Amino acid sequence: MSDRPSPLADPHIAFDPAEGRRDVVVLGSTGSIGTQAIDLVLRHPDRFRVTALAASGSRIGLLAEQAHRLRVAQVAVAREETVTELRTALKALYGSEPLPELLAGPDAATELAASPCHTVLNGITGSIGLAPTLAALEAGRTLALANKESLIVGGPLVKALAKPGQIIPVDSEHAALFQALAAGTRADVRKLVVTASGGPFRGRTRAELEHVTREDALAHPTWAMGPVITVNSATLVNKGLEVIEAHLLYDIPFDRIEVVVHPQSYVHSMVEFTDGSTLAQATPPDMRGPIAIGIGWPGRVPDAAPAFDWTKASTWEFFPLDDEAFPSVNLARHVGELGGTAPAVFNAANEECVEAFLAGRLPFNGIMDTVTAVVTEHGRPTGGTSLTVPDVLEAETWARARARELAAKATAEARA
Repeated sequence: MSDRPSPLADPHIAFDPAEGRRDVVVLGSTGSIGTQAIDLVLRHPDRFRVTALAASGSRIGLLAEQAHRLRVAQVAVAREETVTELRTALKALYGSEPLPELLAGPDAATELAASPCHTVLNGITGSIGLAPTLAALEAGRTLALANKESLIVGGPLVKALAKPGQIIPVDSEHAALFQALAAGTRADVRKLVVTASGGPFRGRTRAELEHVTREDALAHPTWAMGPVITVNSATLVNKGLEVIEAHLLYDIPFDRIEVVVHPQSYVHSMVEFTDGSTLAQATPPDMRGPIAIGIGWPGRVPDAAPAFDWTKASTWEFFPLDDEAFPSVNLARHVGELGGTAPAVFNAANEECVEAFLAGRLPFNGIMDTVTAVVTEHGRPTGGTSLTVPDVLEAETWARARARELAAKATAEARA
């Protein structure tokens, strides 16, 4: 493995280490990752200071409260029409004190990602997080990455910019792999094992999934998440995306990345080494642990998240993945191996199909049927190792339009 490129996420490298308190920029501050990160920072003011916040603009009151409590220097919103509301909310909190600098527009978060700081936490949802990821890497910041779409749609672009160890993953599965990989060298690694809860439909056959409802899919047994991520967990698309992400982060071939179902979600992922040993990283389900790794590595943040109570009995189960009922993981491997714009097409088509399912316009099995059809029709991906941002945007636009067309056709045929 020594002749392969260095992994983007390398636990043996403390990229750009800094003594004392770290300055952190939080992108997506009003979302789930952002709010939990801010909670962690506020509990450890001796270790972290948030210098800037970025959000979409959908929760202006919360964003203003965060800015005031953290005393940040800059605040950014993607929706320019919300600036007046944000300024009013800030004035009500700051009174006669100077307000933070306000930035607005689709490029505002990207501008903050390049601002002076130690770490950029990218908690933005969707492929709009790619530009801030690239900006943070180009500016030489340590990147705590929760925006998986950055890697999925722009893998070659990210790999071209990132120095070894510059990215610290924040997804629970990849933070688990990151920590377990610290126990050995890359030459010692035989296999990465990504765990999946199995979602609400674990154990069901494809035929049994035909008529499941929106409410069924949103009833996740372990995690409380947004609707799109929850449906992705039900289809196991999220695991497919994580397989691609693991390949890009750790430079492990796809045939050595396995998915196993673990309903309890205690073991977040595992690394199997060549001597037969398997190291598992385990905590109760709580994202504050992975966030703490993302912004604190190589140090650990005391009491970042709850630990197990080993005085209580518990059962941990593991099951093989049913590829017939849940074909998403194998399809993700396929598009990951194709590379170029294929992962962007997969991701964009899936987002459109999930939206159609949530709106009642597409059956559950129709999500992956339609995504598969779009990926197949896309054929040979463009870009390859010379992928550009315009390549990604063009592929995404086509995939979304084609997915909507095929979903509408399937709905019309079902009603005929």
